Amino acid sequence: MDPIIPENERSSEPLDTAQLIYHPDMIRANEWVLNEYQAPVRNVCVFVPCSQKKPYHESPSHKIFDQLMFDILDPEDVHVVVFGTCGITPRELDTEYPFMNYKFMMGKCNVLKVKRDFVKMESERLAAYLEKTRDNYKYRIAYCIGDFRKAMEKAVEMTDVKVIIVPKEETIEENLQLDKKFIYGSLNQKSYIMDFVSALSFVAGKSAPDVVLDENSTEDDEDWFLF
Repeated sequence: MDPIIPENERSSEPLDTAQLIYHPDMIRANEWVLNEYQAPVRNVCVFVPCSQKKPYHESPSHKIFDQLMFDILDPEDVHVVVFGTCGITPRELDTEYPFMNYKFMMGKCNVLKVKRDFVKMESERLAAYLEKTRDNYKYRIAYCIGDFRKAMEKAVEMTDVKVIIVPKEETIEENLQLDKKFIYGSLNQKSYIMDFVSALSFVAGKSAPDVVLDENSTEDDEDWFLF
């Protein structure tokens, strides 16, 4: 496919500051996804957060997500959509500019105005994508915490499109780490993973399996935030 934004049309503004969500190329790329991109028809759409390492599918966190998803679901039945700092990125586009090129991570942002604007902008984008793909998927699962979760919850309210959002609220409350910079901890901790696996198993019509991860660490997870 042609580049989403041709090289000679790209902005010279940096992609590594807290102004990323207002970056003209990020806005343009997300508008392209929402207006031009044709989403596949699949049984399940799984929304997962973006990662520090690019492309997303090669990051430690996404490799864990993939192991969990594809131990339960047939890859041909699943469409993975990344969201968060990047806006909305169908993961098959994760090598495209600017999704491959930005450095700033919203999970580490402490600028109140940026965080507030992010939730508003991201919830609107998510709502637009949910509406656009209302008939593309039978089930939707979102695995998210923090401001990413707030945006997804608002998008669901705006559209009334059903999304199974995990981890469960009670699981999050039980695992708050108030001494950490990011109080919700890592999405790769066992209790969160079990909620994700339960949701995947539910849409697959299977019993939830015991989770045995590869040698990836679930304790030293600095893939998309520092805690």
